[in-house]
Amino acid sequence: MVTFLSRFLIKDYKNTTDTKVRQAYGMLCGAVGIVLNIFLFIGKALAGYISGSIAITADAFNNLSDAGSSVITLVGFKMAGQKPDSDHPFGHGRIEYISGFLVSVVILIMAFELLKSSVEKILHPSAIESGPVIIGILVASILVKVYMFLYNRGISKKIDSAAMDATAKDSLSDTVATFAVLGTTLLAQFTGLQIDGYCGVVVAVFVFLAGFGAAKETIGPLLGQPPEPEFVEQIDKIIMGYKNQGVLGIHDLVVHNYGPGRVMLSVHVEVPSDGDIMALHDIIDTIEHRLGKELNCSAVIHMDPVCLDDELTNELKQKVADIISGMEGKVTFHDFRTVPGPTHTNLIFDVVVPFDYPMSDHEVVEYIQNKISEVNENYFAVIDVDKAYA
Repeated sequence: MVTFLSRFLIKDYKNTTDTKVRQAYGMLCGAVGIVLNIFLFIGKALAGYISGSIAITADAFNNLSDAGSSVITLVGFKMAGQKPDSDHPFGHGRIEYISGFLVSVVILIMAFELLKSSVEKILHPSAIESGPVIIGILVASILVKVYMFLYNRGISKKIDSAAMDATAKDSLSDTVATFAVLGTTLLAQFTGLQIDGYCGVVVAVFVFLAGFGAAKETIGPLLGQPPEPEFVEQIDKIIMGYKNQGVLGIHDLVVHNYGPGRVMLSVHVEVPSDGDIMALHDIIDTIEHRLGKELNCSAVIHMDPVCLDDELTNELKQKVADIISGMEGKVTFHDFRTVPGPTHTNLIFDVVVPFDYPMSDHEVVEYIQNKISEVNENYFAVIDVDKAYA
């Protein structure tokens, strides 16, 4: 149904990288979710009232909360699609992540309420009634939630949306919850065994885990996280594609994500120090434009000159490479240059130290400086420590 509606309601519906198209998909899914969840709430509330089952009634209000979550998703996508302004020059794309987080919070609240009601039912058990109508409502609910899971998951992958992925996980947890409620109802009908409250506890735990996982996935982009490896590979492939035109290497890649379609990156590109600066600058401009066009981002490149034909510099650079390669873990260096003086020679470079490295940054610097002094006491290392942000 959603795919069918998208063809008529979303202009250029195949161009999912366009922010307006993404917004339209998110709002469409939110609207469909509101309608379906309201119908599910009405059906289950009726079934819960007739049967006296706390599990069915709790599941009904879980669907009502899902309708509220769909409202949050719809509003979130609407607000995220707003154009940048003077107060928010990078756009409003992160609102989508916030809406996904709010959906997760609603899931967690419902899990707590379901757990509380289920414990009360265990402490004060009562028989539940069932019949063809109640069974039919629960089966129909499972089928609807499976459908909602499938279309939410499909759209989330199509538009790369954390909010839609959280909604898909919520639909899956609802499917399992309703299936457990159905099993409990059938068990009570055919065996007389009353485990309504215990079933509610199991469902509550499952819903809580789904909400926690969804919250974790939406908090990451809000706090800032490394770019996807595939995205980094694409950047490297584009830049190093100009190797025959003077590009020697890249480092200090930093990617800022302000929401889907609003990515900014900066990177240092190494070029020969004796090259034609105007020609190299033109290549850098070309790379920036390619990154922006092909990866839908805003790119800024810092051009780093590298000395290639100085014998002493190359020799010292190799000695530093040997020292660092002998260190534990993945430590690298870049921007190497030397400044000879009358009493000593400065070896100036940056080292990239992993966030979880066993040595502190100070200890790393001190270790490398001591090793370089062992090579020659007149060599002095001037080291800046970087972190790998990609």
